[in-house]
Amino acid sequence: MTEPRDELFAALGATISPDLFIQALTHRSFSHEHPGTKNYERLEFLGDAVLELVATETLFTIHPDMTEGQLAKMRAKAVSEEALSKIAREKLHVGPFILLGHGEMEDGGADKSSILCDIVESLIGATFLEHGIEGARKVVHRLVDDTLKEVATEGPALDWKTSLTVKAHELGLEEPRYRMSVSGPEYAQEFTAKATIGPDDDIIGRGTGTSKRKAQLAAAEMAWHALDAYAKEHRGGRK
Repeated sequence: MTEPRDELFAALGATISPDLFIQALTHRSFSHEHPGTKNYERLEFLGDAVLELVATETLFTIHPDMTEGQLAKMRAKAVSEEALSKIAREKLHVGPFILLGHGEMEDGGADKSSILCDIVESLIGATFLEHGIEGARKVVHRLVDDTLKEVATEGPALDWKTSLTVKAHELGLEEPRYRMSVSGPEYAQEFTAKATIGPDDDIIGRGTGTSKRKAQLAAAEMAWHALDAYAKEHRGGRK
């Protein structure tokens, strides 16, 4: 009879010994309620480094003509919280396996992108300890290669803030600026960013997120599309 963990191992492309497997799935909220239980944070730290190494060597190999800056943008996108949490949900279906404390469980922790991202990295770290770099490399390729191919086609989406600055300069405009505000309790803060431009700080994009960076990226994306539409209208008006 197939156990649920066997399905996860099949999706991962590797097996992990029971104690290490449990540690890789244990959130700090669970270990806080069960003193002496190891959580995944050290494995996540290790897995993050392994993931970045394999993603870097892959991009370096398959894109020989790209600059360091282009490669860095693609890597950042491919190993982002958004990308890894999607892998956790759609490839690994790992949510039901995560060990959470009661409060975190009630708060929907098993579907939080930040936790799902951590879990992918901790499983990669556990695989590295169990099977070495070659075993971990195979797992990373299995999980991330699709994403690495996708990001090469995303253009400005790789880095909305940089792309917005470039777009502004192309149009002869000043460097965009960001006005920030934050709301909500300390444990669940929501950041709001307004992308502004020009001497009057005209607002051209707004975005929210669970961090300052995410809010600014969302605002930059909206602002980039606004400037792009403006540029197209301006070109059309000159014909």
